[in-house]
Amino acid sequence: MYTVPRHGVLFAALLTTSFAVTGCKRHEPTPTPAPQSAQAVSAEAKRAASQITADFLRTHITTLSSDAFEGRGPATPGDTRARDYLVEQLKQIGFEPGGPDGGWQQTFDVVGVEAQMPKQWTFRKDGRQASFKWWDQYIAGSGVQAEKGAIKNAEVVFVGYGIQAPEYGWDDFKGQDLKGKVLLMLNNDPDWDPALFAGNTRLYYGRWVYKYESAARQGAAGAIIIHTTPSAGYPFQVVQTSWSGEQVELPAESEPRLQAKAWLTEDAARELVQLSGNDLDQLREAAKSKDFQPVPLGVKTSFAFDNKIKRSTTANVYGVLKGSDPQLASEYVIYTAHHDHLGIGAPDKDGDTIYNGAMDNASGTAMVLGIGKAFKALPSAPRRSVMLLFVAAEEQGLLGSKYFAEHPTMPPGRIAANINFDSGNIWGRTKDVTYIGKGKSSLDAVLEAVAATQGRTVFADQFPDRGSFYRSDQFNFAKIGVPALYTGSGTDFIGKPEGWGREQRESYEKTSYHQPSDEINDRWNFEGMIEDAQLGFWTGLDVANADAMPTWVPGDEFEAARKQALEAVAAE
Repeated sequence: MYTVPRHGVLFAALLTTSFAVTGCKRHEPTPTPAPQSAQAVSAEAKRAASQITADFLRTHITTLSSDAFEGRGPATPGDTRARDYLVEQLKQIGFEPGGPDGGWQQTFDVVGVEAQMPKQWTFRKDGRQASFKWWDQYIAGSGVQAEKGAIKNAEVVFVGYGIQAPEYGWDDFKGQDLKGKVLLMLNNDPDWDPALFAGNTRLYYGRWVYKYESAARQGAAGAIIIHTTPSAGYPFQVVQTSWSGEQVELPAESEPRLQAKAWLTEDAARELVQLSGNDLDQLREAAKSKDFQPVPLGVKTSFAFDNKIKRSTTANVYGVLKGSDPQLASEYVIYTAHHDHLGIGAPDKDGDTIYNGAMDNASGTAMVLGIGKAFKALPSAPRRSVMLLFVAAEEQGLLGSKYFAEHPTMPPGRIAANINFDSGNIWGRTKDVTYIGKGKSSLDAVLEAVAATQGRTVFADQFPDRGSFYRSDQFNFAKIGVPALYTGSGTDFIGKPEGWGREQRESYEKTSYHQPSDEINDRWNFEGMIEDAQLGFWTGLDVANADAMPTWVPGDEFEAARKQALEAVAAE
C-alpha cells in the first residue's frame, strides 16, 4: 500500500482499514439496507467463484513474495520477473492482451532518485542553532530530478496547514511572497467542524502529496511536514522506511518543484519553533482560524545533498476478457491491484534486506488473478468487457495507475467502474465489510446487495481521518470520473472476541508493514480473503451485466469529471 515514498516507497501510506486499525474506537454507522429489488447471486456465479481457493491464492502469493522476486521494486530485475509472471498467468486463465497493439504490458518511463541527505540538518537564528539527526528526527527526499539539490540560506515560515481551498473560504498563504522559503506545515486538514473540510473525514487537502504540491506552487525551496501519529495515521517508522532509499517518480515536466520534501518529528518541530521564540502549540491553535497569516520564524537554514539518478522503465500489466454484448463490449469494468513493493532496502534486526510485500500487495494481486479465473469459469462472458490491470509503482505514489489514467486504452467515459484490491485479509472471515468511499456513488447499492448474500454488513470507512480513498489506485480512476470501489476486510471477526482484529492489525503494522517481515507464513487464514475476492467478483459481474453504468452521487467531487468523460464519448 502506498504510503510515503518508500524506503524506497512513496508514502501514501494507506494504512487502510484492511490493516490499519490502530486503537480507535469503532464507529458504527447505520448500515444502508440492500435494495429490495437486488437479485441474489446466481448459481452460475457461485460456481464460478469457487475457482477462488486458498491453494490458488497461496500459490501466487508465495511465488510473488519469494526472495527470487527481490521485493518487486519498480524498474528492478524483480519487477521484470513479476511482470513476466503475471503475463503468463493471464495467458493461462484465458485472457487476451490488454494493449491496443496486442501487448500485455503498458510501459512507461520512471526516474529513480536516491538522495544522500546530511546526517544532521541545522537551523540558525541570532547565533543560536538547532540540529536534527537524519532518521531519528528528520527524513527528507529530493524534490528535483538532478544530481544535486540545495536550499540556500532560506527562512523558515510556518504556514499552518498549507492549504488553499476557495470553496471553504480558506487560504493559509494570504498572498504572501514565499519564494525561496522553507514552509513548515501541519499534517492533515482542519477537522474540528463537520461543515468545514468534511470534519474528521480527511480530504485530499490533508494528504502530504497535496501539501508538497501546494508549497511548490508558492515557489518555496522546501517544505517540512510536522509528523504526529494521529495526524498521519501511522508512526514515524513508516516515514523512515518509506522516504529513505531510492524514490521513483514519473519524469518531471513543467510543474513547479521543491528542492527538498521533508518530515520532522513533533519534538524536533517544537525545538525548531522554540529557536524562533515561538510556541508550537500556540502556532497550531492560530492555524485553526481562516484569518491565519503565515508566520516568518526568522530561522534560516542551508541544506545541500547529492542525488543518484537512474532513468528506466517499468510497466502496468493488463489482460482483457471481451464482453458478449455487441453494444456494451466497448465498456469496461477494470479490476486493479498493484504488483510492486519496496524492493531491496535497509536491513532489519535480522539482517533481512528484501521487502517481500506478501500482504502488500502480492495478496491483492492474487485476488485479482482469482477473480479473472472466476470470470472465465462463467458459461459466457458478461455483457461488458473486463480488464485485469496490475499497476506498477503504487508504493512510489500511485504512479502506474496515474499513468494509465492519463493514457487509458479506452475513453474514460467507457470505463464503467474500477474495483481495487490492496492488501488482503489474512486473519479469517468477518461479519462486516469496510467500504472506502461509501456514500460517493451508486456502487453502494450493488456492493450492499452482494454482501447481504454473504450475510455481511457494509460499513463506511471506520477511520475517515486517514483519507484512505485518496491513498490507493482507485483515486486516479476517480480523478478521471470513473466510479471506484475499494473495500477492505471488516473488523468484526467471526469466532473472535471484540478487539481481536485490532490486535492483529496493530501487530502487523508494528512488525511487518513496509518491512522485510511482510512474508507469508503458515498462520495465514485465507477464508476472509476468499470471501472478499468473491464479493469483488460478484459486484463487478453485476456492474458488467447491468443496463446502465454506475454514477456518482449528485454533487460529489468527481461528478464533473464523469460528466465531461461521458460527453466526450457522446461526441464521438
